[in-house]
Amino acid sequence: MKPRHKVIVSGLGYIGLPTASLIATKGFEVLGVDVGEHIVNTINQGKIHIYEPDLDVLVRSAVNSGNLTASLEPAAGDIFIIAVPTPIKEDHTSDIHYIEQAVTKIAPYLAPGNLVILESTSPVTTTEKIGTWLRQLRPDLTIPEFTLKDDNDDEERIFLAHCPERVLPGRILKELVDNTRVVGGIDPASTRAAMEFYQSFVNGEILATNSRTAEMTKLTENAFRDVNIAFANELSLIADHLEIDVWELIGLANHHPRVNVLQPGPGVGGHCIAVDPWFIVEAAPDKAKLIRQAREVNLHKTDYVLRRIHDLAGTMVKPKIACLGLSFKADIDDFRESPALDIVTRLDERLFSQILVVEPHCRQLPPGLSNRDGFSLVDCDDALAQAEMVVLLVNHKPFYAITPERLRGKIVIDTRGVWRFLEPLGRQG
Repeated sequence: MKPRHKVIVSGLGYIGLPTASLIATKGFEVLGVDVGEHIVNTINQGKIHIYEPDLDVLVRSAVNSGNLTASLEPAAGDIFIIAVPTPIKEDHTSDIHYIEQAVTKIAPYLAPGNLVILESTSPVTTTEKIGTWLRQLRPDLTIPEFTLKDDNDDEERIFLAHCPERVLPGRILKELVDNTRVVGGIDPASTRAAMEFYQSFVNGEILATNSRTAEMTKLTENAFRDVNIAFANELSLIADHLEIDVWELIGLANHHPRVNVLQPGPGVGGHCIAVDPWFIVEAAPDKAKLIRQAREVNLHKTDYVLRRIHDLAGTMVKPKIACLGLSFKADIDDFRESPALDIVTRLDERLFSQILVVEPHCRQLPPGLSNRDGFSLVDCDDALAQAEMVVLLVNHKPFYAITPERLRGKIVIDTRGVWRFLEPLGRQG
């Protein structure tokens, strides 16, 4: 296999930037590519535009070493990594146009022997679509079709593989190195080429498969979690109807040696669990019945919490409401697909005199809230001092320190079970 030293990383977000900076510190020459001029300029100054523990130190080190630079345009290289968003449309079908844009931009720079890796979580056969696009854009290059046969190890061709990211925000830098990775090529030679690359910086086990199975593996992981969260969320709806404390119920059930019910919340968020199951539903709509139902349960839970807030607000005269948390999970600044943000954004401000938003991980309200009358970002002390109604949407660590005295006399909805000292009906799940 030819030596591979220069890596082009398309997409410098929550996965692309940590990946680019990590491999730069491992001795690779890395060019990070992004469409955002501000992002490119920030990185070239050795700074970061997103928060992830220790990422600022890693980026600064990589940039100062000269191994990491950022650009609006790609260049020639040996390995091309695509780590761009793969959102869903309003009808829950996949949107892979960012991948197609990235492929179109790198196509002029590809040369025989190059390795192209898709890290973006994608619908099954997306890696093969990249091959199709490249054959149209670069008919001069040899790009094999998908095959399980091991009969094309020619160096004068393009190698194409999928290696899905499987990291947890807040632990990305550690998990990029230590987690098991699944690598699947469009043919066995592509799998081997990609595995050789990941072996240069990954300590975890690297498992070989084909591109379709690698794509489906990541979707399966997140659909599994979505189904289990849906069970907990559906339990919370039933428990609320029967006036049962869902947190006590789950705690008791989990004493069974073979039961581990997850904790309910106001829905499911993030760039993976709230999105990836829809890719499976899209691929097999008549067969993915449980997966579709789980998605619908979790979406319904968000609607239920919103309706509960409005119903309780309707019993008061335009109260001030404090909404605690906007991110999609605790102790991070990531708002992608956040049910908390969705709930706050959809609040009917006509029911409230003021909406006080508390989010320790942001300095200004995100788009959709920043230009709306009646919404303001305040600290927790101010919110609790002013509000007649308090809704806990995200279980950030600081919220656990709130005492019963500070909530006395207020209507409280606790969607995370943080304030176990309240009466059950004050802890709506």
